[in-house]
Amino acid sequence: MSRDSNTRRRTPPGIFLIKSVRGKDWTLKSYRYIILLLTFIAYASYHASRKPSSIVKSVFYPESLKNSKVNPWPVGNVFIKEEEFVSFDRNRVESQGWYPFNQSDGTSKLGEIDVAFLACYSSGMYVAGHLGDTLDLRLFLTTGMIGSGIFVGLFGMGYFWNIHVFWFYLSMQMVAGLFQATGWPSVVAVVGNWFGKRKRGLIMGIWNAHTSVGNISGSLLAAAVLDYGWGWSFIVPGALIASAGALVYLFLPAYPEDIGFCGVTDSSPNLESLSQAEEDRTQKGYVVKVEKSSGIKEGSGSRTGIGLFEACFIPGVIPFALCLFFSKLVAYTFLYWLPFYLSQTEIGGEYMSVKSAGNLSTLFDVGGIAGGILAGYISDKLNARATTAATFMLAAIPSMLLYRTYGSISRTINILLMVVAGLFVNGPYALITTAVSADLGTHSSLRGDSRALATVTAIIDGTGSVGAALGPLITGFLSSKGWDVVFIMLMVGALIASLLLSHLVIAEFTERSHKSVPSSHGQQTDEATGLQPLLRNQR
Repeated sequence: MSRDSNTRRRTPPGIFLIKSVRGKDWTLKSYRYIILLLTFIAYASYHASRKPSSIVKSVFYPESLKNSKVNPWPVGNVFIKEEEFVSFDRNRVESQGWYPFNQSDGTSKLGEIDVAFLACYSSGMYVAGHLGDTLDLRLFLTTGMIGSGIFVGLFGMGYFWNIHVFWFYLSMQMVAGLFQATGWPSVVAVVGNWFGKRKRGLIMGIWNAHTSVGNISGSLLAAAVLDYGWGWSFIVPGALIASAGALVYLFLPAYPEDIGFCGVTDSSPNLESLSQAEEDRTQKGYVVKVEKSSGIKEGSGSRTGIGLFEACFIPGVIPFALCLFFSKLVAYTFLYWLPFYLSQTEIGGEYMSVKSAGNLSTLFDVGGIAGGILAGYISDKLNARATTAATFMLAAIPSMLLYRTYGSISRTINILLMVVAGLFVNGPYALITTAVSADLGTHSSLRGDSRALATVTAIIDGTGSVGAALGPLITGFLSSKGWDVVFIMLMVGALIASLLLSHLVIAEFTERSHKSVPSSHGQQTDEATGLQPLLRNQR
């Protein structure tokens, strides 16, 4: 009876209510769909709340902004340049900007705002990952989402309160960054708890489209309400993530055990092989009991997490973390500066408005969606995460060079090259932060009751976020010297990212070359990462 009451206490209130009304439970497959949908919405809202600062950069610092007529292309008036866009707030926007960002050091201050957010985000990630492995993931994620919404909204309130103090905006971004750090380790851990390693790259590649969907929706939302004042560009996405946080609290079961499923752990293949009989029993309304003798973990709050130092010694964590440092440096530079770059660059002999630049920049993330899915699919087929990520990063170099060189010829060419660049830049970033993190967080080297999904995700993505902080900051300074210098920095970063995986790539090729040689009966391998030779050496 006490075990049943513990399960009920861990069951999200929304699911508990629906089960009470229906009189029976859902199947494991149904719960998996719910998990994918809720975590998708959750992290899409995280990214949507990060986009406003990139949209309003040219409103804060409108130097060199020009307008000219253009025919609507390619999809109706979505990309129309509107000459009247500056009339909504003439006193602040028309050739004035918003103090203190409209001074000669405006781009540097904007870069400092970005780095303040990302520095707190990356440092908070390490703590958040460990907490995510020890606390109730559902409550932890809910707190982070609502807190993020509050402080993103407070940044926008600076417009209505007529605040022109740099430290106000800096502090709001810093606190928002700390709350945002709760998101990624938590959602990856939840998905990893519910899905085994088979086809994990493809599943998480599709699921990781939330990053680009969030960027796109955040850009469109922020641009849509920009005419009413730039403050609304922050308040609306802030309200969105807070609302999504309430949804997570009501309906997200962080662990299969939280709702009564047994034979399921975050580090075993049993999740893939749950018997049909058990699914039938849940369909009929029975709760599958967790037996002590089975060694199954109880769910939220009953497991012990491993330390950061111990997690760093899991094979593959450090190389992928360093690779992600440079990969996110490149990706986040596009995330924060692409709308500004488009509004400040003459394309086809014309300049576009802030709103048009924000809308057009979403196509970079369209390419990112395709890149994440393609990278996940290829890595599953080849059983080679490192090789896939390194190849994509190398391909990103010529794609960025072509975009900078020929992107100004016409808007059509700019869009095509932007999508291609987004595919190769975001592909490895998506792969490493999802499938690779989940693979390593459930690595065969972990023993006993330990869990490391959120911790490993925090180490990898936290290290990557340091690069994400440096990229926009450096761009704020280098952009004053010319955009060619910025793109050189991005190409060098992509090259270093690929080289950092060279040892793992060699290990994967070595494993494939010996694939025809049968392994010994007792040999343990890690099929998801392709790091068998590396593991054998370390044993």
